[in-house]
Amino acid sequence: MLRLHAFPFTAMGSPCMLQLYAPKRLEAKRIAVLAMADVRRLEARYSRYRPDSVLSTINRIAADGGTITVDVETAQLLNYADVCHQESDGLFDISSGLLRQAWDFRSNRLPEPSRIDRLLNRVGWNKIDWSEPLLTFPVPGMELDFGGIGKEYAADRAAALCLEQGIAHGLVDLGGDIKIIGPHPDGSPWQVGIRHPRRADTIMARIPLHHGSIASSGDYERFMIIGGHRYSHLLDPKTGWPVHGLCAVAVVAEHCLVAGSACTIAMLKGERGPAWLEASGFQGLWMDQTGRMGETCQTNNRLTPVSKEPSGFSTSQR
Repeated sequence: MLRLHAFPFTAMGSPCMLQLYAPKRLEAKRIAVLAMADVRRLEARYSRYRPDSVLSTINRIAADGGTITVDVETAQLLNYADVCHQESDGLFDISSGLLRQAWDFRSNRLPEPSRIDRLLNRVGWNKIDWSEPLLTFPVPGMELDFGGIGKEYAADRAAALCLEQGIAHGLVDLGGDIKIIGPHPDGSPWQVGIRHPRRADTIMARIPLHHGSIASSGDYERFMIIGGHRYSHLLDPKTGWPVHGLCAVAVVAEHCLVAGSACTIAMLKGERGPAWLEASGFQGLWMDQTGRMGETCQTNNRLTPVSKEPSGFSTSQR
């Protein structure tokens, strides 16, 4: 008889949870430990807070305006980031993290425009030469940040690992980025609640999922309100200022990596976000600044996930 076993843990600065169906907790725990170890491996590789991470090594080269040869896994993430940059007309930009130097959302003060302008001189994926496996920074002082794709990629990998290890029913939740391993044993879906962007204790919607992934993005994580105007942490890499128009987006896709990047792109596009989701074929739910809600329907997604999976493991779904 299958029983549900929950394994909470913390990774990538977020509360996380594995919910796995297995006959015995000991077997579920063995598999959970493998999945959690891989999530933490990715955190160690791509954290900007760790000086020994792959990302920190890249950024030291970027600071000097040099060239670095990257490994296969990192190359695939860079290739995916490049696709996102193209699909978003340059709004999804993994070099834009540099702008956080100007924005302190705890200070409740707007940055000086001149400081943003100086930082923008070192922001722009199009300023970087990427020819796999060589990554070259012609403009010294740039840096990269995988914050927009790393956690979602880790969720996909953890689910694939659990599936290959024999878990057919369960889910991976990494800070709200969710990948379904399989439905409940009776075939019923998981009910995923989407937080209301203006009422933290309220669910905006519940979405039933038998498979696939869901991710969300919004202006409620980090923000400040000055003169009645909300400034969120979602920054336009072309202007250096927060985007406006939408306050929350949730996207359903087969892969969490795709769902996460799609909802981020939609948020960055502001009022044009819902139309982009519709044109791109994503099933999504959104709310704009006036409180109006809407949905988009799923057809065929243009974005494709990173293909790299744990050695010896498959991404095939039931």
